[in-house]
Amino acid sequence: MMQGIGASSGIAIGKSFVLPNWEWELPDQKIDVSDLAKEFDRLYEGIRTSKDEIEQIKDELAEVVGTEERNIFDAHLAILSDPVFMNEIQGIIKRQYKAAEVAVKEAIDHFVTMFDLLDDEYMKERALDIKDVGNRLLKHLLGAPEITLPSDTQPFILVAREISPSQLAHLNPKHVLGIATIAGSTTSHSAIMARALGIPLVVGLDPQLEELIETGDLVVLDGDTGRVITDPSEEEIASYTTQQQLQAEYQNRLKSLAGVQAMTPDGKELELGANISSLKELEVALQVGAHGVGLFRTEFLYMDRNRFPLEEEQYDVYKTVAEQLNGKPLIIRTLDIGGDKQLDYFELEEEDNPFLGYRAIRICLDRKDLFKTQLRAILRASAYGNVKVMYPLISSVEEVRAAKAVLEEVKDELKQEGKPFNPAIENGIMIELPAAVSIADFLAEEVDFFSIGTNDLVQFALAVDRMNEKISHMYQPFHPAVLRMLKATVEAAKRKGIHVGVCGEMAGDLRALPVWLGLNVDELSMSAHAILPVKERLLSTCRSDSEELLEQLWKCRTAEETIHLLEEFKRSADNKHPAEAARRPC
Repeated sequence: MMQGIGASSGIAIGKSFVLPNWEWELPDQKIDVSDLAKEFDRLYEGIRTSKDEIEQIKDELAEVVGTEERNIFDAHLAILSDPVFMNEIQGIIKRQYKAAEVAVKEAIDHFVTMFDLLDDEYMKERALDIKDVGNRLLKHLLGAPEITLPSDTQPFILVAREISPSQLAHLNPKHVLGIATIAGSTTSHSAIMARALGIPLVVGLDPQLEELIETGDLVVLDGDTGRVITDPSEEEIASYTTQQQLQAEYQNRLKSLAGVQAMTPDGKELELGANISSLKELEVALQVGAHGVGLFRTEFLYMDRNRFPLEEEQYDVYKTVAEQLNGKPLIIRTLDIGGDKQLDYFELEEEDNPFLGYRAIRICLDRKDLFKTQLRAILRASAYGNVKVMYPLISSVEEVRAAKAVLEEVKDELKQEGKPFNPAIENGIMIELPAAVSIADFLAEEVDFFSIGTNDLVQFALAVDRMNEKISHMYQPFHPAVLRMLKATVEAAKRKGIHVGVCGEMAGDLRALPVWLGLNVDELSMSAHAILPVKERLLSTCRSDSEELLEQLWKCRTAEETIHLLEEFKRSADNKHPAEAARRPC
């Protein structure tokens, strides 16, 4: 038995296929000065072909995964256009008179080695992206064939030193039972892709993995616990087969809840909406019975292109979503770029602290032309459904009033043009800054609803970048300070009689459900795949029990104490059959 890290849940039992570790060893091939132009032509042709191939992968994935996963390949396209990477390759060709493929290989090795030496998990993961893109370019320069995988008729567990997003994109998820790798992490692009495709994945395994497992070996892979068992006994196979069956039964039970009203046994109804960034994700949300869309991340409409989207392009998407929701609420968040979300065609000045800098509502209020284009599209779509508009990264009353003033300007323009829209469209804001929490009572007088963005709220409240591995353990959503901020925000909203929801990752965390029930929030919005597990737990969780638990949580002085109480509460619920619990009086 080998222990790794579970990066994508699920159990796989089957024969292995060990992916060859394709590393090209190239001779140090020199070229004549007269061949420089030819080598540059070969390089540029390889880049063009590689870009076309990546665009084709994105198109093929459109029917399988959401925009967020496809945008991984925008990062790959960006590498092929990155001046630092390209200058390194061009410099080796020009100054050292080396063949294009040799220059590409040396550049890959240089950057991968440099990133691997950095004590930063994010940069180490980007090294795999560079290798992925570089190997694609090398393949075209060398005229090498793709790695051949087993026939689709024989499902297998893939074993590899590492697996790239490109390789995952070429796999048929119906015939890949699971994946085991030495390299990788739970936040890598490959892990994101595996979760989107529903393939169990274990990363961080023994470096001798490829020697310990041979193609054709029987393997058990547990993507939840991170265990990989070679040559399993009959008892182990029977045990994991039973677990597989239980998981399948659980998934079927969840599917049956799609049309069930989300209400506690003692009558507290909670709207369970979906966070989406594409029409594909909307389709999944509707299949699981989402109450509506609690967060439409519109920035992805801006990322998958080389220019700002036109009003008509945005309008068509918003209108389609509104119509498909058929009267269910659609909360559209206005453009939230900056920080970790950059646009290749909209150059932002380099900042020492981009997360605290020029981003989100600050850009929109500064670039009213962009803001008005988006608001026009949102308002016009509001004629076709229950559309609401929400502003991100609000820190002051002035920002809210300024945003609403621009919205009124756009309303006046549309009136004059005779274009229909909902004049009473609701305005809301994201509560994701400590400043917004502190003045939540003032802000509640300015808007129709709050949506608490717990991801940024936790990071800003605790001054912790969760992508920084040195301090990521300090990212504590259940820190007493965070809980007090949540309490203050919800109470301010309730006093003013406005709707309050949650749209960060905590919304889909089963441990947090009694917190939301105890605080009496109106809505939780989460990834579509989390809706049914949350609904199942909701159907058997009494609000009265949650309120009692909350009184104990306010006394906790550490995140550890809080988590202990929440997990005890969750374990107690796990021991009750949901159907029986739903019938019992609270």
